[in-house]
Amino acid sequence: MDTPRHILLAGATGLTGEHLLDRLLDEPTVERVLAPSRRALAEHSRLDNPVGELSELLPQLTGPIDTAFCCLGTTIKKAGTQSGFRAVDLDLVVAFAQRARELGARHLLVVSALGADPQATVFYNRIKGEMEEALRAQAWPQLTLARPSLLLGERSDFRLGERLAAPFAQLLPGKWRGIEANRLAHALWRLALEDGQGVRVVESDELRRLGR
Repeated sequence: MDTPRHILLAGATGLTGEHLLDRLLDEPTVERVLAPSRRALAEHSRLDNPVGELSELLPQLTGPIDTAFCCLGTTIKKAGTQSGFRAVDLDLVVAFAQRARELGARHLLVVSALGADPQATVFYNRIKGEMEEALRAQAWPQLTLARPSLLLGERSDFRLGERLAAPFAQLLPGKWRGIEANRLAHALWRLALEDGQGVRVVESDELRRLGR
């Protein structure tokens, strides 16, 4: 495919999304980044930033879009309930993808998770797997599913479990080793530049390599 020029980004205020937004705005080939968010982002001449709830903003978004990135994600603690978690990590992701397709996007890149499996007994992994399954059913010309392990980096919201696990995650082998959010963002951009068709699943060890 041609170099992405018109980008739609969901999750621009999150750990990975912030790094990815900076990366996109540093690319001279990118003409427009459409990044809806709950809170206003720093102004930039090539940034279009509608502010509000994403579910309400989706119908108002305008194209053209050639490439879409989805960095949406929450935690059960933050969502409050399993159904609240599902509403963000499954329903909202699928709705975002559908809208991106309607706006002309041909390549969707989504941050999923290590161990995503619709048959998993672990709720988190099962929802991520169901999300991947739903996106596959949309029949994208090019769909990239990134499955990072534990994300490393300074978040705006404190997560005790991640803070405690981070030192150990960096010692694990292969795809289980933690990955820095800025490295993941760089990997996503490199993957967006690759020609391809169909579905590509990229595990965490390959994401770390691509993000160097």
